[in-house]
Amino acid sequence: MASAGRNGGRRNGVGRESSGRRGPSADGGRGAGDRPGRARLTRRGRIAVWSCGTLAVGLIAAAGGATWIYRNLDGNIHSADFDNKVGGGRPVNSSPGSKNILVVGSDSRAGANAAYGRNLTTMQSDTLMVLHVAANRKWATVVSLPRDSWVTIPACDRGDGSRSAPHHFKINEAFAIGGTSGEIAGAAACTVKTVERNTGLRIDHFMSVDFQGFKGMVNALDGIEVCPEAPIHDTKAHLDLAAGCQTVRDEKALGYVRTRYSIGDSSDLGRIGRQQEFMEALADKARSKLTSPGALYGFLDSATRSLTTDKELAGLAPLSALASEIKDIPRERLTFLTVPNYVREADVPTDRANVVWQYPQAAELFTALTKDEEVDKERLAADSRDPVYAHTVRVQVLNGTGTRGRAAEVAETLGTAGFTVTGTGNAPEHTRGTTVVHPPGLAAQAEVLASRLPGSVTREDAGAVPGVVTLTVGTEFKDPR
Repeated sequence: MASAGRNGGRRNGVGRESSGRRGPSADGGRGAGDRPGRARLTRRGRIAVWSCGTLAVGLIAAAGGATWIYRNLDGNIHSADFDNKVGGGRPVNSSPGSKNILVVGSDSRAGANAAYGRNLTTMQSDTLMVLHVAANRKWATVVSLPRDSWVTIPACDRGDGSRSAPHHFKINEAFAIGGTSGEIAGAAACTVKTVERNTGLRIDHFMSVDFQGFKGMVNALDGIEVCPEAPIHDTKAHLDLAAGCQTVRDEKALGYVRTRYSIGDSSDLGRIGRQQEFMEALADKARSKLTSPGALYGFLDSATRSLTTDKELAGLAPLSALASEIKDIPRERLTFLTVPNYVREADVPTDRANVVWQYPQAAELFTALTKDEEVDKERLAADSRDPVYAHTVRVQVLNGTGTRGRAAEVAETLGTAGFTVTGTGNAPEHTRGTTVVHPPGLAAQAEVLASRLPGSVTREDAGAVPGVVTLTVGTEFKDPR
């Protein structure tokens, strides 16, 4: 029987997680994402997280499904036209031929899911990943974006005639804002816009898997075995499980992949790992049912019904083509990462619920993918071990635009991001470019700031204010990521 949480034959259920402060994480590895005792995930299991649709296509091919089955399942897949809703100002695709696919696990609070939350907007996103497929199809990278990432949420159409104001919040709020009216196209558009705004990546495709469909997949396979090492009592996830191996289905299966606050350190990073482990077990059991037409069809029917994609991917044929591209990539060149991050509490002591992306490492990761350059996972992890926290960067903001109050506006934005602003003023002359000048010994702090300001350049100056990084805002200044 397939089981969620195996590690070299040792069942590990939810893993053993320490309760101390979460450190930086670049790959679901060091820090919160990979504490001792947690099962390391196989390539197959990680792929299964984002590929419910492509897994279904592969199983259809393996089972030799009849034409009517193909047509029926093909018609189950929903499409969402988000392109015309995102608006202008999108990043330029600087690597033609490559693909960036945004994958969302949607946790709708409508209908049968209403019991999972009170006073919540209708549509929620629970899992968020970007799959980058290289133009030469010889490598690919999957980047997980924790739902608790504190980011800039741009203005979005709500779908009900109103428009949200730009603000900072958890990244998963974008799905809820755009989906206010219940239309997934709007939810996709705001999520795409938010991811593009904070990463600089151009999103080419969108794929959403609804958790109600996920529950149907589990039930079609007669449940999935999980092996928690300790009892789980989570009122928010409506889950009450004893310790030890047991088969879960229906609401218990959904609760297991949603549970967070009653396990380990309550981090979203920990939940990402548990969801990946569960999906690995789900994929294993689905493959074992290839000779059982009834179970297989039920699984495929639920999988395709739960799937919503952009127009270009909406169908078994394009999904099958995508699956073939991924399948042919060498195992050692399929990389899985979590965007480097640390707890926001390090910069804002009152916030113990969110994480912020770690710079300059996050910027370097997204810049590499923008240029279609393969990411060195080990180097990224090594560079992420000792973060320079934003609050340790003391910044003086000078206005070089000639526009009254511009320095104060930027200073407020930087303060929200956790930087320590020491003062504002006017630059001696108006400038177009944005510069970050630092005294000797503060190159790392200057780089942390500059990496969040697209188009800015850094420069060392022995005459700069000691202990302070000076930001001169030019007329071409772009708001921080």
